[in-house]
Amino acid sequence: MVEFAPLFVPWERRLQTFVVLQWVSSFLAMGLLFTRFWIFSILYAIWWYVDRAKPWQGGRQSDVLRHWVIRRYMKDCFPISLVKTANLDPSRNYLTGFHPHGIGVIGAFTNLCTESTGFSSVFLGICSHLMMLNLWFWVPVFKGLHHESAAHILSRKESINLLSILVGGVQEALNARPGAYKLVLLNHKGFIRLDLMHALMPIFSFGENDIFDQVENSPSSWLRWFQDRLHKSTRGSIPLFYSCGVFQFSFGLMPCHRPITTVVEKPTEVQKTPHCSQEEVDRLHQRYMQELENLFEAHKLKNNVSID
Repeated sequence: MVEFAPLFVPWERRLQTFVVLQWVSSFLAMGLLFTRFWIFSILYAIWWYVDRAKPWQGGRQSDVLRHWVIRRYMKDCFPISLVKTANLDPSRNYLTGFHPHGIGVIGAFTNLCTESTGFSSVFLGICSHLMMLNLWFWVPVFKGLHHESAAHILSRKESINLLSILVGGVQEALNARPGAYKLVLLNHKGFIRLDLMHALMPIFSFGENDIFDQVENSPSSWLRWFQDRLHKSTRGSIPLFYSCGVFQFSFGLMPCHRPITTVVEKPTEVQKTPHCSQEEVDRLHQRYMQELENLFEAHKLKNNVSID
């Protein structure tokens, strides 16, 4: 039975829904090529080609877009909040892991790519960046930063930067569903080599997995087999997600209104090692996983997480 949304809702809520709808629609931007609005896809493809080298050079940031007022409506829709556990020294760069990936990376985008939760005022003097897969740069709102530019950003002298990596990637997104926190981290150690030159620092976003559900894709299912094969051949995959609609709550591709709380853990000092051994990487990786577990345990009850 379809559960319809109330007919009369505050104008503020309508604006919030519209902004989130715009976000979801951005994933389908290239699909406009097959509609009467094809010109927009062509124009974006031209810009993408002309600007194709930018993700390898540290990306492109716009203060206007970061402070765009509609970002506030997106933040208030769920709502999304940013929690600081310690002050950061505004004289050094930071590399962090962001967990979990979720579907849509809404918490990561809102907190780290916009000023709707006030990142620059919470962490004074620090500029945040978000690193993700190359394939995302076909999506208009994401274009700007490739993994090969990480060292470029962290070596900048003209600004202090915090670079966050979605460590679990698309494999973790395939495990995202409400109430579940299954991370893909055990064999992901590449980011640790950069951590050995910077402070060690995890970020956990409670509620990131609660806004979408997805079609059953257990490891033994044919769907997961297909998703894994696609990932091996393209480094991307397709979570078959669903949630609610604009005017009803029973089905659709709009994310559910569930609170997302992103907690930034205090940094742990590491000894700078330009040429690290595999043993040093393994040791720091174990330490990182323990810090992440401690963060989760310290904040899970505040965020209504009941799993052990």
